[in-house]
Amino acid sequence: MFEGIGTIAACLAIAGLLGGGSIITSAIRIVQEYERLVVFRLGRVIGVKGPGVVLLIPFVDRAQKVDLRVVTLDVPTQEAITYDNVTVKVNAVVYFRVLEPRDAVVEVEDYRRATWQVAQTSLRSVIGEAELDELLAERDRINDKLAQIVDEATEPWGIKVSIVEIKDVELPLTMQRAMARQAEAEREKRAKIIHAEGEFQASKQLAEAAGTIASEPIAMQLRYLQVLNEVAAENNETFIFPVPMEVINSFTKMARAIAQENENNK
Repeated sequence: MFEGIGTIAACLAIAGLLGGGSIITSAIRIVQEYERLVVFRLGRVIGVKGPGVVLLIPFVDRAQKVDLRVVTLDVPTQEAITYDNVTVKVNAVVYFRVLEPRDAVVEVEDYRRATWQVAQTSLRSVIGEAELDELLAERDRINDKLAQIVDEATEPWGIKVSIVEIKDVELPLTMQRAMARQAEAEREKRAKIIHAEGEFQASKQLAEAAGTIASEPIAMQLRYLQVLNEVAAENNETFIFPVPMEVINSFTKMARAIAQENENNK
């Protein structure tokens, strides 16, 4: 405690002797809760200070603030070629934050621009390893892979990349038309399959109904009466009376018997 008070007194004494208000301002720095101050003394890093009041030695210490909040970085739209040779335009957004302020200042000149460049090149690389169908259908897997690559590249700079999201994928007009035709063909295919399945199930039901009618002659009579009832309810002028096959078969047998008898009498 007394050492801190002595340091403050020494700084104020030096500032008083020099007689400059700007010197006092440069000697006392206020660091916010979401910031850290990387302090250099005669060119060497002596530590990371903050939050709160930080005292610096004028003309000896130099400090650089680093923001620890999550940074949103937009990757602009750029052209990339997929694994199946389709040219697409993609853009993305990167969310990252500084975990080690010292490394973010010492290990890289501009950590924001460096992270932006890594995200841009990694985006083209990942797109080049994926086919178009994967890019459209498996967006989450590609985002996770992209975030892992960018995070590994920026880790030596004290940067933690949490999320990388591909926002938009713009396809050429010819590819959009081809995909629309493919989707239409798929819908027609499903419609034909559903129609065929319905016909198959209906034919099975008709076969079972025919078997029931064949085994139960009374069922045919009931169906005959039902059809007559439906025809009579429509106020039709023409009536069609179906003749049971048993009646036709009886007349056919009778005709054959008479013909055979006539043949024998000759």
